[in-house]
Amino acid sequence: MVSLWEETYSIAPREDLPGDLSTEVAVIGAGMAGILTAYYLKQKGFKTIVVDGKRIGSGQTKGTTAKITSQHADIYHKLIDQFGEEKAKQYAYANENAILEFKNLVNELLIDCDFEEKSAYLYTLEDATLLEQEAVTARKLGIDAEFTTETELPFEVKGAVKFANQAQFHPLKFLSAVASTLTIYENTQVLEVEDTLLKTNRGEITAKYIVFATHYPFINAPGFYFLRMHQDRSYFLACKNATTLDGMYRSYEKTGYSLRSYKDILLFGGGGHRTGENSRGGQYSALRSALKQNYPESSEFAHWSAQDCMTLDGVPYIGQFSSGKPNWYVATGFGKWGMTSSMVSAQIISKQIAGEDVWYAPVFSPERFTLTSDLKALLVETKQAVKGLTRRIFQLPKATEEELPVGHGGIIEVDEVKYGVYKNDDGEIFIIEPKCPHLGCQLEWNPDELSFDCPCHGSRFTITGELLDNPAQTDIYEKKEE
Repeated sequence: MVSLWEETYSIAPREDLPGDLSTEVAVIGAGMAGILTAYYLKQKGFKTIVVDGKRIGSGQTKGTTAKITSQHADIYHKLIDQFGEEKAKQYAYANENAILEFKNLVNELLIDCDFEEKSAYLYTLEDATLLEQEAVTARKLGIDAEFTTETELPFEVKGAVKFANQAQFHPLKFLSAVASTLTIYENTQVLEVEDTLLKTNRGEITAKYIVFATHYPFINAPGFYFLRMHQDRSYFLACKNATTLDGMYRSYEKTGYSLRSYKDILLFGGGGHRTGENSRGGQYSALRSALKQNYPESSEFAHWSAQDCMTLDGVPYIGQFSSGKPNWYVATGFGKWGMTSSMVSAQIISKQIAGEDVWYAPVFSPERFTLTSDLKALLVETKQAVKGLTRRIFQLPKATEEELPVGHGGIIEVDEVKYGVYKNDDGEIFIIEPKCPHLGCQLEWNPDELSFDCPCHGSRFTITGELLDNPAQTDIYEKKEE
């Protein structure tokens, strides 16, 4: 599966890390958050390098819908309830400012990335009362917001919150331009980090400051982010011969759809679920059915999926990694809002490393934890991890190797040992150990993407055990049947 952005643009490769070196700042991860952070650090005079285990933009950035928006579902009234009005203002300002920073960079660097200013809509097919309240709250916090019942959508809505002065772009075109001035090493996997030392598969890096911009932090302690986040997957179609939309749309209901246009192509998304909980599949087929129902003349151009880190309270973790590591910084937990959150991260972290005050940083502090609001969510995450571990130990597989149909995969038992097995259309069988190398949870089969996914923390692997998504850092040893 290749996303729309990969179909329409390719970033030139960079060299691998040539060996041991020293720098002021090492940024781990060459996605939108890492590249922007490195760019602003360089602007402030810091010697900065970026390393990535694969390619620039090869992680979640390539799968984004590339909406640059401060409209993050119905978050603003929740922020006031959880944190108070001051921190809600911090969140609103940080994200509205992120939109302006993107616009400024596009203009200053003359980046040809199809940047367009658009309005964003959060719509509902049900009761619109909460969205009316959200529009009022957002205006109170300084956002140009209004409630409306008028949209371009091919179905009737009960109402929508409209945010003006938002934007969209081609993320890989933008990323390539910003990255062109930076020192970046690809195919350089960071395996361990000890204080100021990064151990990679291609040498060691010594850095005064280290930024973890890896989508999901692979260091378990300190920080314990694996207890404070889970990952969700969502699915997208790009199609032609559909109506071109002037706005960007997202459903308030989890069962609804995300829509926006790129030139003459419509992006149509939905089908979200927790990573590792899609054993029945059918996400793409359901999306295709909905697409044809709403745009019967459309034709599919590309399809792909994305993965998002979800925090306990819906706010990203941006800033100092933990109190015991003052030279480590982290940007994670962006939810469905990776583009604005990437820019917010770059602004906060670059300024904090430079010793500048960032008045809106407290709401994003990675060290926040409120017992009353976060305990219930933490217990859910812990229960999910325990379930993943006990499933590996106690749950008996329902299939056997012989019963597995061609073109299918699953967790089966071979000689009283559990394996993750896939049988291709030629009857060839691929076998891996269904144990996530991150923290040992049992992997689950994802038939929509022919992958083995971890329901605890979201790591994903191919049928041959190759790592697709972190926090795991290593492949699973393949055991191919002879």
